Amino acid sequence: MSKRQLSLNAFLMSTGHHVAAWRHPDVPAGAELDFGEYLKVARLAEAAKFDAVFVADGIAVGKGSNAAASGNFDTVAKTARASHLEPFTLLSALAAVTERIGLIGTVSTTYNEPYHLARKFASLDWISGGRAGWNQVTSNTPAEAANFNRDEHPEHALRYERAGEFLDVVKGLWDSWEDDAFVRDKASGQFFDPAKLHVLNHKGKHFQVKGPLNVARPPQGYPVLVQAGSSEAGREIAARSAEAIFTAHQSLESAQAFYADVKGRLARYGRRPEELKILPGILPIVGRTEEEARAKYQKLQDLIHPQVGLSLLSGMIGADLSGYDLDGPVPLDLPETNGGKSRQALLLDLAEREQLSIRELYLRIAGARGHWTVVGTGTQIADRIQQWFENGAADGFNVMPPWLPGGLEDFIELVVPELRRRGLFREEYSGTTLREHFGLARPENQYLPQRRQRAAS
Repeated sequence: MSKRQLSLNAFLMSTGHHVAAWRHPDVPAGAELDFGEYLKVARLAEAAKFDAVFVADGIAVGKGSNAAASGNFDTVAKTARASHLEPFTLLSALAAVTERIGLIGTVSTTYNEPYHLARKFASLDWISGGRAGWNQVTSNTPAEAANFNRDEHPEHALRYERAGEFLDVVKGLWDSWEDDAFVRDKASGQFFDPAKLHVLNHKGKHFQVKGPLNVARPPQGYPVLVQAGSSEAGREIAARSAEAIFTAHQSLESAQAFYADVKGRLARYGRRPEELKILPGILPIVGRTEEEARAKYQKLQDLIHPQVGLSLLSGMIGADLSGYDLDGPVPLDLPETNGGKSRQALLLDLAEREQLSIRELYLRIAGARGHWTVVGTGTQIADRIQQWFENGAADGFNVMPPWLPGGLEDFIELVVPELRRRGLFREEYSGTTLREHFGLARPENQYLPQRRQRAAS
């Protein structure tokens, strides 16, 4: 049996990850707003001992659509991603009705302020008993900029520069209080020890934040820091500060190269390889036979409206493809996008390598948006997961159910037992916090070394 075990997150996206999931006959109408449906899925994942549920987010209607950014919502009207619940509210509700599973939410550093975010995640960590995780993104579409008093989306490099400073401010705010600062001495009337309070007084290029935070230091020290970006800037931020990175790869070779590159950067920041979990996305379509699995996949593919597929591809590739022949080749000389650079590169490489038409490419990504789609039996999918896990490509996976709840139920029923039989996944939780699930240490308050030094002098 392998001593090292997989991390598995249930990556929840309203009705499921496939762009046509909401049209699936087994998906309840209105599921994207029904808390009962989210609760059902979270409890399924917790009963299966997943590390966490992960909630994606976007802060615009049709955020991945170029047409939506210009005010044309005809195509967006054919998708279920025009309406979904806000992550903090959803995860706080789930925290009250689950016990052990981690709760990871996506929040943009481009269209938020550090103090708000630090306060909300500290609160979620307290409410959940130490199960919160923050997926840091920089946002990548103009549709989001228009909702925040901006005419244009900030340039990619500037977004990542701001994100780095944003994170430093948030961590400084979480360290406003030492762990034992709140004495709550009723006899003397002293609520906290002022010697254990630290005022940030940050003044940088993007932010001026005095502090302190008006929430005690989170139970985990910091909620688990997750990063979702595979560009050069994204890799460097992950190496410097992330504890888990969500990434997209189509092949074992690509995943291995990414894994080696990012893990190889950690030493520059005084970090060990085990301090960062690399978790590619996987969209599993599972059947009791291979034929059944392929039939399930085709059933979803047949529900894709061509306009929706084209709009999805245009948004992800960073260029309007509506003027091109759907059955013609994907243009490879597109200008560099200001959106997701690594995803544009992945899609163009896939199109060139397999000589795909525009239609063939949008059909390929309609389920997983560039992540790894695997269709087969439980044993076949477990084989592929084990291959990546044991050959330097992944520390675990973000499981992306194609539709909910059925896609997750299939994975739990048919794949998870096979992974356990091979000793690759836990039978029970060994801890209570998300850090413990991931095998991550609790960070020390950054001000403690200074105070210890002063006390010794």
